[in-house]
Amino acid sequence: MSELTHLDAQGKARMVDIGGKAPTRRVAVAGGRIRMTAAALDAICDGAVPKGDVLAAARIAGIMAAKKTAELIPLCHPLALDAVTVDFAIADGAVEVTASASLDGKTGVEMEALTAASIALLTIYDMVKAIDKGMMIDGVRLLEKRGGKSGEWKAQG
Repeated sequence: MSELTHLDAQGKARMVDIGGKAPTRRVAVAGGRIRMTAAALDAICDGAVPKGDVLAAARIAGIMAAKKTAELIPLCHPLALDAVTVDFAIADGAVEVTASASLDGKTGVEMEALTAASIALLTIYDMVKAIDKGMMIDGVRLLEKRGGKSGEWKAQG
């Protein structure tokens, strides 16, 4: 079993010391989806949601969230991100989100990509809930990461 890096020798939570690590290029991509009724999906696609442009708001929310990940998740390092993207696709009664984060740094950006995807999905829910309160967010996961000691990784399936 690998060592739990966020625990010290006494089992107390700690922020991992990355001071001695060399910076490398790091990229992470995360995704998820929000399933909804045809009426809700049509309203998004037609620009007919009373609160405004759902995907534009969700994109901005996801980007902003990635930049604030260290404020939301206690043991994450604050990172100077080089780029964050949030993209959407409409498929099978759902809006699918793909978020990526990148930087040249000493620690990975998986949490930033996951946070961007999650908050983008929650923003869609918030903006469309008057049309469909039964929307379901699912499948939020890391899709790939590059850089650092563990190198490249891609989700299967």
